Amino acid sequence: MKLIEKRVVLHFTGFEPLDGVAHRARYERSARQSAAVWGYSVETGAADEGSDPVSFEVMTAGALAAPESETGSPGWQTKSRIHMVDHDTLVRKLRAGNTLSQIIAGFRSCAEIMLEGGMRGYFRHAWRFGLFFLFPFLLTALAIALTAQIAILPYALSFSPWHMLWSGPLALCFFIFAFLPFSERFHTLHLFADWKMAVALGRMDQADFNGWLEDQAIAVRKALEEEADEYVISSHSMGSSVAAHVIGILLEREPEIFKGKRVVFATLGSAILQCALMSSATLLRARVGLIARCPEISWLDVQCLTDSINFYKVPVVAVSGHPDAPQAKMILIRVKQMLTRERYRKIRKDQLRVHRQYVLGPDLKASFDFTLMTAGPMPASVFADPDEKRMPG
Repeated sequence: MKLIEKRVVLHFTGFEPLDGVAHRARYERSARQSAAVWGYSVETGAADEGSDPVSFEVMTAGALAAPESETGSPGWQTKSRIHMVDHDTLVRKLRAGNTLSQIIAGFRSCAEIMLEGGMRGYFRHAWRFGLFFLFPFLLTALAIALTAQIAILPYALSFSPWHMLWSGPLALCFFIFAFLPFSERFHTLHLFADWKMAVALGRMDQADFNGWLEDQAIAVRKALEEEADEYVISSHSMGSSVAAHVIGILLEREPEIFKGKRVVFATLGSAILQCALMSSATLLRARVGLIARCPEISWLDVQCLTDSINFYKVPVVAVSGHPDAPQAKMILIRVKQMLTRERYRKIRKDQLRVHRQYVLGPDLKASFDFTLMTAGPMPASVFADPDEKRMPG
């Protein structure tokens, strides 16, 4: 198997309040962890000045890369150009406004997803994802009901209406100073914003979102002009829907854009169906079909049993309406096999933390490693086979 000497990576980040610089810093930390576990060297360069999206080089090398071994056989070296396609601009926009406006907008998104059959699809294909969808809304609805009960307590006790002068402020204090801080443990308002973005990417009816996707398509088109042995288009969580739109836009305009290239499309904890199961998401589903049918693209869908925020063992291409197209290769991983027992015990109850592990560094050698997929010497396609080596012999 020919080792990769030069790689171009386009990574579409998940729905997190981090810009490209912060994602680069996370990648550097994760790469150091991976190198320590697997025994190779890694050097993560600084972000290119003025790059948008943020781009940087990563150099990895085997133990014998320099100097040459006694037998005269040099070790491997791989240079990867990483482009971090983050959507922090959209995250900040969706999180703007006061708490009341964010709650109202969140419940509006919930209603829209229900009316468009999204929730029905979640429970049909991945019931745990359905519970993930409902949780922040049920939690907030319960808090609103308790707030109302406190406010009308004097009436329920047959007290004078004047007593509501104290029960009303008390109810407001409960919601602001008790519920809201408690709800932040579960990232409730952040999840409300996530569902607003899901609606926007499904309906494709917001000019600012559509314009942003067009800008990313232009930037990605330019990045693809760089010569490389391999092109990896990776995406995490909500970033998979963004990636599907952007790559779909390019394929619509230039069906032969990947001709002669080795391309791996790796969706990690993908949330494409979070958007694609809405009845209005016809454009997204069509773009999923374009990607699946592109002969140069090998689609790897990395899923995890203990991650409730993905569609475990669900064939994303077929469920998106393309059962006759080549299907994405499912790669099933276990987070507990990547981490020490102590670390896994600390994070296993935090579903968002477990969901982030796809792009974080490992404690142990495992079947999946994000750094090796995007910067290692072996082609990214080796991760499709659990028996393939992850490092050169």
